[in-house]
Amino acid sequence: MKKRIAVIGFGAAGIGYVEELKNSEHQLVIFEKSKDVISSSLSGIRSDGKIFISKEMGGTLDIDVALQKRVVDFYLKKSDVSEDKIEHGVSFGAQNSDFYRRFYVNGFLPVSAEFFHIGTDFLKNVMQNIYEEFSSKENISFKFKTKVVDVINNEDNSVTVLYIDVETGETISETFDKAVIGVGRSGHKLIENIKTREPKTVLASTTVDLGVRFELPNHIVKEINEEMYEFKVKLKTSAGYEVRTFCNNPSGYVTIEKYNDDEFVTVNGHSKVNSKTDNTNFAVLVTHSFTHPFNDPVGYGTHISKLSNILAGGKKVILQTYKDFKNSKRTKKLGRVSPTLDSEHYILGDLNLVFPSKTKCAIVEFLEQLNNVIPGVTCPDNLLYGVEVKFYSNVLDNNYFKNISFIGDCSGWSRSITYATCHGVLEAQKELENS
Repeated sequence: MKKRIAVIGFGAAGIGYVEELKNSEHQLVIFEKSKDVISSSLSGIRSDGKIFISKEMGGTLDIDVALQKRVVDFYLKKSDVSEDKIEHGVSFGAQNSDFYRRFYVNGFLPVSAEFFHIGTDFLKNVMQNIYEEFSSKENISFKFKTKVVDVINNEDNSVTVLYIDVETGETISETFDKAVIGVGRSGHKLIENIKTREPKTVLASTTVDLGVRFELPNHIVKEINEEMYEFKVKLKTSAGYEVRTFCNNPSGYVTIEKYNDDEFVTVNGHSKVNSKTDNTNFAVLVTHSFTHPFNDPVGYGTHISKLSNILAGGKKVILQTYKDFKNSKRTKKLGRVSPTLDSEHYILGDLNLVFPSKTKCAIVEFLEQLNNVIPGVTCPDNLLYGVEVKFYSNVLDNNYFKNISFIGDCSGWSRSITYATCHGVLEAQKELENS
């Protein structure tokens, strides 16, 4: 049966969903709050363009490797980048490697993955090419500058989408046969509205990752950067917290990330194909898992992030040397490592005023242990920027509503471009099976 389907959010999950249904009889209307496709909500692709194939990371869905490869190939083909320009590598491709052994004997769990890096400077090609293909289809239309604020399931199983025209401020409602919500973690306000009205949609709500973006000279990590494209490891600390590395960027840049329409800013990292620095950066993230009655991981992470902005005097992050962070001392002067983040986006300060003490201790323990594998990691003038936060959305039940589905990172089932896109594909396949 032909349906009129609202696809809310033109991010990774939405792209996967629409790609799978682009040649179907269904009418797809894509809502996106950004002004155009280049500004859309595909933050991981937009800010770095690093995608991967792995069964050990990216979400809790069981995604077949063949589907992951198909998704990766889709993005690579849309990039217009020649094959020799695509950076490609692995994280612990062989368990008999010296680095695998060194990490393992020091208590770390190495994570295997295959990486492909398009580069920030080529990402607009990806988005533009996807948009041009989709918009050329008669059954696909776009509504940019539309902020969806609620999705209501009606008694007749139709769905009402309530949205605001960003330019005029007018509130508009439209009725659809189905709504597919793929707004990412930044769309938690919409998800909050739905789960407040229908709390049984939530299966779990307990986890958030808090940490720092760590920056150090390339020469310290030269050996491991040459052996693998990105090293990903986890460590169970003495306090019981799991700490992990994330998004390693050799010769990369530290950047800021805006959340909730510039309500607060956090720190992130990226790298470019045609522009390199003398530093490597990666995230050190501490997983915080709570128990009942806690049910707002996004709220907790938002609170910590806003606190760092307040202490930084505005929409800025805090920068601190490792020695000062470890000794709970405010940084007033930098040493040998020059920040790659523009000075207008940070102040020198003390992250100990932001993090709970157990979080700080877990970060220090992780880095001290990492120094046993990679000497020089804990040099006193290496840099920590904070806060970096990775939200785990509420895990939502896609069987609760008949004609509303949640896909990608906003659903709580994925935490990556690859898995979010695959999730969109899988939900679209269900629609095709039921048509």
